[in-house]
Amino acid sequence: MTLSEEIGARLRELRAVAGLTQDQLAEKLGVSKRTQGNYESGASDAPASYLSLANSLLNFDVAYIVHGSRKTLPNEALSEIEDCLIKQFRSIPQDDQKAIRRILEAMADDAARHRS
Repeated sequence: MTLSEEIGARLRELRAVAGLTQDQLAEKLGVSKRTQGNYESGASDAPASYLSLANSLLNFDVAYIVHGSRKTLPNEALSEIEDCLIKQFRSIPQDDQKAIRRILEAMADDAARHRS
């Protein structure tokens, strides 16, 4: 897979996570559906102005789109396992995501009670 295709795949992933169609994202970012499709397929590279707008309007993680690494806090990249878990989480239906969040919240609450 070329770098342009990798960037396109990550852009497509973030669009899906945002619950937007190609048409909807294209409209929000001021490009045609065809242009959006070209960015997502890797046929064309998205310009910096497009990525900047995606970041400001939709809070897209531009570093992730371009480099494939996520940052949760400044200067703190996710580990490989954390990144894998996030990708897996994002690939499952929203109802399942909600169930997992409830489980994690209960586990975190339990851990906090045991620390106290």
